[in-house]
Amino acid sequence: MSEENIEDVTFESDPDTEVEKKEEEKSVSEKPKRKSRKLKAEKKLEEVTEEYNTLNDKYLRLYSEFDNYRRRTNKERLDILKSASQEVVTDLLPVLDDFDRAQKAMEEQGVDEETKKGIELIHNKFLGILTQKGLEPMNSIGKEFDTDYHEAITNIPAPSEEMTGKVVDVIEKGYLLNGKIIRFAKVVVGS
Repeated sequence: MSEENIEDVTFESDPDTEVEKKEEEKSVSEKPKRKSRKLKAEKKLEEVTEEYNTLNDKYLRLYSEFDNYRRRTNKERLDILKSASQEVVTDLLPVLDDFDRAQKAMEEQGVDEETKKGIELIHNKFLGILTQKGLEPMNSIGKEFDTDYHEAITNIPAPSEEMTGKVVDVIEKGYLLNGKIIRFAKVVVGS
């Protein structure tokens, strides 16, 4: 080959090869960008997931706390209603005692039957209403003396040997309200 031929051959840049080189450079520089974007997206996803878990936990705790509050207030409301009725029923117990005394007095005095029936009707109606509210009279005569239910006023000699340590007479009736003692029975115990 001659020198002329060599000079004719010049290496000019081919536009297609330049584009390819630029694309290769871009793809090489984009790979780290893609990786960094992917890492940023994963990091953001972890942060969002952590925030979601935190908020969900707070929500569950708040819901549980509210549910407990609702139960507690309902229970307190029922307790208030029971205690309010307990006060009213306790205040009405002397009226029941007066009815019992009136019935005994009528029997001793020999009052006419119509008056007895009227007083008994009123007494039974009054006792029925209180019973619906949960009042129960204690039946103590002949039972073992129990300090959880009875208050001993006095001891007397037992009329029989089997009545020793048992309730011989009731001075004032005891009452339960919904299974809870609201007044102890005042009793006489045989010794």
